[in-house]
Amino acid sequence: MGIDYIEVNFTCKPFNADEMYILAAFLCDFGYESFVTTDAGMNAYINKDIYAPEDVATALQCYNFSAKIAWTATEIKGDNWNESWEKESFKPIVIGDQCVVHASYHSDYPKCKYDIIIDPKMSFGSGHHETTSMMLAALLEADIAGKNVIDMGAGTGILSIMASKLGASKVTGIEIDSGAWQNAVDNAALNNVDVNMILGDANSLPDERHCDLFLANINRNIIINDIDKYAKTLRNGAKMFISGFYENDLLILEGKLSEYGLRLVEKSVRNDWTMAVFNYSA
Repeated sequence: MGIDYIEVNFTCKPFNADEMYILAAFLCDFGYESFVTTDAGMNAYINKDIYAPEDVATALQCYNFSAKIAWTATEIKGDNWNESWEKESFKPIVIGDQCVVHASYHSDYPKCKYDIIIDPKMSFGSGHHETTSMMLAALLEADIAGKNVIDMGAGTGILSIMASKLGASKVTGIEIDSGAWQNAVDNAALNNVDVNMILGDANSLPDERHCDLFLANINRNIIINDIDKYAKTLRNGAKMFISGFYENDLLILEGKLSEYGLRLVEKSVRNDWTMAVFNYSA
């Protein structure tokens, strides 16, 4: 039986996609894990055990929204997530003309060089959100073969799976949520890749400098809080790909990461969501 979740349905009048992205960023700080854009607004998902209605009210007060935003909350049983996701039209997606991401129940999808099967069971990372698709696109352009990769906050395991398919010599995924961790383990098996999935937080990271590529598609505050632990895994010349934040957060992140020998070398922005690449020098 899966973890029970709360679906918070937001309606936005008039619809404003930018303001829905901004609201999603604030909700991440309260533990919301996944977001699905709808015709009228957005659905946001959070573990039932940490859901608090007052957090939604606080998030709505964090910004001067021009649209009128209303919301309702509904409980979703963990074992009903796949059915719910299918109702939200989880469709195959192609990244960079090289990689197709689809669920095991899809039969009609484009054929690409890299094929990734993801059955999302209330885990973040189907490839549809800007942050995930930008991270996947960056991996497709990176030199992964023979590299030691760490995927922090693995979610569905999609980035770990991509790194393994691109020839990484070792891939370690770390996920704090037990349901998401099991989902990542299952997805790795579906894709027949060798990924070491660890259930834990940043304290589970190896305290040795063997990492060539560190991936973190998490919200800004977690990256800032845990960067000291991330940096301890990096060998000289390593790269760090981070996402899960807005462009105006990048200056704050750049300043913090510079304290640990990380220098910004590249960024991508899509609908204000941002992915950044940093080089590490001891």
